[in-house]
Amino acid sequence: MSDLAGQSGAAYEPRQQAGCSQHIDDRQFARWTRLLEGRAGLFIAPERKSFLASGLRARMRETGCGDLGEYYRLLSSPARQAREWPLLVDQLTVHETCFFRHAASMGLVEDVVLPGFPDRKTVFKAWSVACSTGEEAYSLAMLIDRFCTDRGAGLRFGVTGTDISLPSLRQAKAASYIERRLKDIPEDLRQRYCTPVTQSRFEVKKRLRERICFAQLNLCDVASSPMADMDLVFCQNLLIYYDRERRLEIVNSLSDCLGPGGVLVLGPGELLNWQHPHMEKVRYKDTLAYRRTD
Repeated sequence: MSDLAGQSGAAYEPRQQAGCSQHIDDRQFARWTRLLEGRAGLFIAPERKSFLASGLRARMRETGCGDLGEYYRLLSSPARQAREWPLLVDQLTVHETCFFRHAASMGLVEDVVLPGFPDRKTVFKAWSVACSTGEEAYSLAMLIDRFCTDRGAGLRFGVTGTDISLPSLRQAKAASYIERRLKDIPEDLRQRYCTPVTQSRFEVKKRLRERICFAQLNLCDVASSPMADMDLVFCQNLLIYYDRERRLEIVNSLSDCLGPGGVLVLGPGELLNWQHPHMEKVRYKDTLAYRRTD
C-alpha cells in the first residue's frame, strides 16, 4: 500500500476555476488510478474515465476543493486523509444490494455448506466480505440461525461483515431498512427475524443482530487481518473493482482465511480458471464456490 503522505511532493494539476468542471485527460487519469489502486486497491478501467471524474468532482464539491490538484493535496494531508479516503472510496464503489441477492449462492449455503458442517464442531463462523449496508450478512445469519436451531445440540454461530465504507457500516449496524426490502426475504424468515418499527421501515430482530459484528476492512489488508478458520467466506460483486492480478491476490488471501472444509463463495463469472493446491470446486448450478481440502 502506498503512503499518501509521502506523495505530497508529486506534481499537481494546475488550478482551475471553482465549479469542478475541468476535464480529466489521460495523464491525470493515469495519476489518479495509480493512487487509487495503490491506496485502496481499486481498479478503474480506461472506459470508466467519466465515472472517475464524476466521483472526484462530487467529493471536491463536498470538501470545497476548486480543482483536482487541491483535492489531491487534501488526500495527501496526514491531518485529513484518514477521514476523506473512505468517503472517496464510498463514492467510487456501488452499494447496490438486497436481502438474499443471488438466490443460487444462498441456495448453495443452505443445501451444501450448512449440511456439510462437521458434527464435531460447535461453532460456525461466516464472513460477508464487502457487506455494504448489511443485507448479505443478515441473510446469511438467517439461514445459519435456522440451521442451528433445527439441528440443536448447542451449535452456535457468528457472522462478521466487513466493508471499506464507514457510512455503509453505520447503516448495517443500525439494521433498519425500508419496508419494500421485506419482499426479498422468504416469508418464513421474514416472520422469524424481522419486526416493523414504522409503517415504512422494519428492523432485524435483536437476537439475530447480536450474532453479527461489523468492521471496516480494506481488502488490501486481508492478509494481515484477524480473520481465520472461517467455515464460510462469502465474497460477491466485489472482484469487478480489481484487475485480474489483484483478484488473484485477494482470492488467495481469502482462501487462506478458511479452516479445513471451509467454503469460499464468489460471484459467478468474477474469476475464471482459478486454481489453488488446497481448494476444490464445489458443483452447484449457477454458482462459483471452492472448498478448502487440506
